[in-house]
Amino acid sequence: MIVDTGSANTWVGASTRYAGSGCSATFQVSYGSGSVSGKECTGSVSVGSLTVPAQSFGAASSASGFDGVDGIFGVGPTDLTSGTVSGTNTVPTFLDNAYSQGSISTEVLGVYFKPETGSDTADQNGELTLGGVDTSKYTGPLTYFPKSIVSPFSYYWGINIVSIMYGITTISSSASAIVDTGTTLIYIPTPAYQAFLKASGSSTDPTTGLSSWTTRPTGTISFMIGNSAFPLSPAQYLIPAAQYGPFGLPSGKFYSWISDGGASGVNFIIGQKFLENYYSVYDTTNSRIGFATRA
Repeated sequence: MIVDTGSANTWVGASTRYAGSGCSATFQVSYGSGSVSGKECTGSVSVGSLTVPAQSFGAASSASGFDGVDGIFGVGPTDLTSGTVSGTNTVPTFLDNAYSQGSISTEVLGVYFKPETGSDTADQNGELTLGGVDTSKYTGPLTYFPKSIVSPFSYYWGINIVSIMYGITTISSSASAIVDTGTTLIYIPTPAYQAFLKASGSSTDPTTGLSSWTTRPTGTISFMIGNSAFPLSPAQYLIPAAQYGPFGLPSGKFYSWISDGGASGVNFIIGQKFLENYYSVYDTTNSRIGFATRA
């Protein structure tokens, strides 16, 4: 299952149909990569050592865009479930219920990604901490920032971005973004993306749609959040050559994980390829997001 801070519904059945009972409602959710619909059920759900005996979850009868996974473990804000399940307004997430039943003392999710550098893209190289953080997975301070109150980013794990820098060039000022473990790339708004292309000497590859260079770039891109800078070096924002095959990328160029997010709406997404370099914390109890350098 995809662990997704960008959505809040938990469901199964993209590849294996659920044949249990306790399904008295229906659900339907649309994602950027596909959609799903089916019956909404209630039953015991366990993640690691935590069990919620009466968790609402979807059992898909139709799903598109989810090849290779069986569903989503939604850990975004509960408001993202609004209007997705018949007969109710919103549906509590697994973490909501674990907290309300006293299984965890604070509603916090810690997420650790280890970068995948080889050609194998299916390694189990991450860790979730439910109800706290794992201090062995990061170094230096863990810095928290308030959850955004700017719509539509406020419905997600949204955060305010002071600026984006490429080298010494400011390519964006005063923007809002969402932090989304369910998105692979780093999407920045179109004006920032165009400024990134110009500052870095890159162009959008017509075949893949990715920003690309004919010679390896040397500049660092930095995201300023509050008073803290979170830089990505070329080694961190470039796609490793060993992954060109799995991603179907032609050789002869250097490609970036940074892409065009569009001109409006939720057009700034801090996805997995940023989060592989920074430990991230999603604190519902205190309405804040934390970052630290990954160990």
